[in-house]
Amino acid sequence: MMINDPLSDMIARIKNAATRKRSKVLTPASRLRQRVLDVLQDEGYIRGYSLVQNPGEFPQFEIELKYFDGQPVIAEIARVSKPGRRVYSAINDLKPIKNGLGISILSTSKGVMSDAAARDANVGGEVLCRVY
Repeated sequence: MMINDPLSDMIARIKNAATRKRSKVLTPASRLRQRVLDVLQDEGYIRGYSLVQNPGEFPQFEIELKYFDGQPVIAEIARVSKPGRRVYSAINDLKPIKNGLGISILSTSKGVMSDAAARDANVGGEVLCRVY
């Protein structure tokens, strides 16, 4: 199966699994997805993830979703920068998401990081997605 935007595919899988109240979801492995999952784990939106390698298959990440009082911690996750329209932001132009309750995930020259970490590092970059 050919996927044009792997990150959007992962985001859709997470949204669908959270809607169905699944505890885990599988997605094909890549370095970009791993970096985004690292940020989601550091910020407390997912419990964790692990690499699953079955013989003869492409490696996959098994993502453990997090719930609080029966509701998913990730209320909304949306792709911002898409292959047809890249969205870049200077550090001064980044606005808080949901009055600071959410995060933006950026791809910067210093790696993939949350908007708070980007402010601390004083770097802007491509806005990959927003989570709250």
